[in-house]
Amino acid sequence: MEPYAVNKKALFNYEILETFVAGVVLSGHEAKSIKLGRFDISGSHVIVRSGEAYLVGATIHPFQVKNAPDNYDPTRSRKLLLKREELDYLVGKLQAGLTLVPLKSYNMRGFVKIELGLGRGKKKADKRETIKKRETEREIQREFS
Repeated sequence: MEPYAVNKKALFNYEILETFVAGVVLSGHEAKSIKLGRFDISGSHVIVRSGEAYLVGATIHPFQVKNAPDNYDPTRSRKLLLKREELDYLVGKLQAGLTLVPLKSYNMRGFVKIELGLGRGKKKADKRETIKKRETEREIQREFS
């Protein structure tokens, strides 16, 4: 399954400890737009407010720009669909200082799903270490190719 959107910065900025899958509440034209690949989740995050999870900071561009509703906001918060047990578990983890970030969006049996990662923010030294690992792996691949 080909992902609709991938958040590459999330894997660089966060150490992902666990992953969850959530559905998204969308209107019809938003779902069509996502399936065309007009979805951006970089820089977005998930918050839990009054027992419900919301995706904040994601952008869904209009399906047809001239035919979009007058009050359409591409960056509005969108409700995420999670099981009650998962939500209660996540609330406890978020209070412990972890962050919930979207990793990628994909299609599962006709529905748009978002893979969420529960992670801890990396420090600057950890990010440098990740860059060093990536560069050494590239050099090794060049030697073998």
